[in-house]
Amino acid sequence: MNGMGMGGAGDGAAVTARDFGLEGPRGWAFRGVSVEAEPGALIAIEGPSGSGRTSLLLALTGRMKATRGTATVGGVRLPKQSAGVRRLAALANVPGVTDLDPALTVGEHLHERALLQRRFGNSLRGLLRPRAERSAEERLRVDTALAAAGLDPATLPKGSRTAVRDLERLEALRLSVALALIGRPRLLGVDDTDLKLSAAERADVWGLLRSLADAGTTVVAVCSEAPEGTTAVSARPASTAGTGPDAQTGPGTATDAAPGTGTGTDTDADPETDPEAEPESEPEAGPGTDPQAKKEAADALAETGRS
Repeated sequence: MNGMGMGGAGDGAAVTARDFGLEGPRGWAFRGVSVEAEPGALIAIEGPSGSGRTSLLLALTGRMKATRGTATVGGVRLPKQSAGVRRLAALANVPGVTDLDPALTVGEHLHERALLQRRFGNSLRGLLRPRAERSAEERLRVDTALAAAGLDPATLPKGSRTAVRDLERLEALRLSVALALIGRPRLLGVDDTDLKLSAAERADVWGLLRSLADAGTTVVAVCSEAPEGTTAVSARPASTAGTGPDAQTGPGTATDAAPGTGTGTDTDADPETDPEAEPESEPEAGPGTDPQAKKEAADALAETGRS
């Protein structure tokens, strides 16, 4: 595992939240969340499917707009400066948001993400550098991200030409993490860290996430139960769970899959606030905004690429 942080040791983003919550037309997706974590922390959002944990992950990374309380990520305020948080955060393994294309190969995914990084992630000065220099930088980014994610294409059945459909679940998760790391984020959000994985595979995933945090990147990961040594956060505090709009069943419950996917994946976003259906761009964006704002929001989310 590569010991170097994607942006250099100590470049992680501190995360704080006070009474953070998101209420939609069907009730609360999550509420009353408070957390304080230093740069390079490993934060575990724990809870059962349907507890709002994915919605909380998306809100902390600037992809969904909270309606109560405040939070800061790397000194950038939420929800008012969501666009700024998106610039320093990246997502991996989020169903309906960062899905891998099963027909594309590992190499094609990596090449696509490198192109997106070149287009959206570089400064004007970087774009004006000689092509050979830019290409070398892109190769370094990809190689460093793969090493940090613990994925060696040479070990795959067809190397980098292996199609995503032929990857084991843990290999696909590592690829998704590697794609997110190409942008050298200060905050990495990872969903479904334990879905359909064996105990040994879950241990491997947490070993990976710990190594990234130890190298300096702040990591926020969704799981059923937080392991020891993490900063554990619940999207649905015990004091409110099971009653009213926060109950696990009833009209206030967040659904387990993005609408229209038909996959039954472990995604907790409410259909009315699904980031894929109505992604948010500027801090003021949200349900009921004008078509131009929605278009800008979709373009902003598209910049994250396919991971």
